[in-house]
Amino acid sequence: MMGHSHALSGVVGWMAVVPLVQGTEFLGLSFHLGPGEIIAGSLVCAGAALLPDIDHKSATVTKTYGKITETLSDMVGFLFGGHRMGTHSLFFAVLMGVLVQVLALWSEMAVQVFVFLLIGIALQGLGFGLDKNRVASGIINALATAAITLALYASGVNYSWLGLAVAFGVILHFLGDMITKMGVPIFWPFWKKRIGQKVGFVTDGPVEKKVVTPLLTVGIIVGSLYLFDWPTLLPDR
Repeated sequence: MMGHSHALSGVVGWMAVVPLVQGTEFLGLSFHLGPGEIIAGSLVCAGAALLPDIDHKSATVTKTYGKITETLSDMVGFLFGGHRMGTHSLFFAVLMGVLVQVLALWSEMAVQVFVFLLIGIALQGLGFGLDKNRVASGIINALATAAITLALYASGVNYSWLGLAVAFGVILHFLGDMITKMGVPIFWPFWKKRIGQKVGFVTDGPVEKKVVTPLLTVGIIVGSLYLFDWPTLLPDR
């Protein structure tokens, strides 16, 4: 799927699991997710849902931070065997989740920096910015990302779930790609067969444009109305 579809799937995916995990405990983590955690998790998942495409030179995530992510793309592509190989596997999802969770335990500042980077990737994937002016787009993205990150920090968002959210976002990415014709080798490096190859729809084709993207957009609207209970937020007449 295209970057915007992956980003939308990250938002919808997080909104879908919030009611399922709310008030539960998993791997020693307690999930008590307020509005801040819902918003932060949606953006983190949206950004994480773009991470596997860091192995592609033209991907949204690769272009988000210029030479930094472009250089990282070359390194990751080499280490994980090229586009839609190792980065589109359960191994990569677990690796990212563990690394980020260790990061969360190590340093609060590192968490805020990583959240900033993921939100910037998410906004880029969701289409915030100006495609024809990369400088202006970068400035708009940075300002919006900084404002959101600071607002979440000021609201006291608890990021103890960060590693799980990142792993979940990565999994959502290759689940999305499994329904396209290229498929993904989710059991890489043990088994490199592409699951879903030659079965699904064409990336950026009519099915994605006219069915998948609209459904994901509707999912965000419905999820927002359900999770935030908008009628109770409106002033009484």
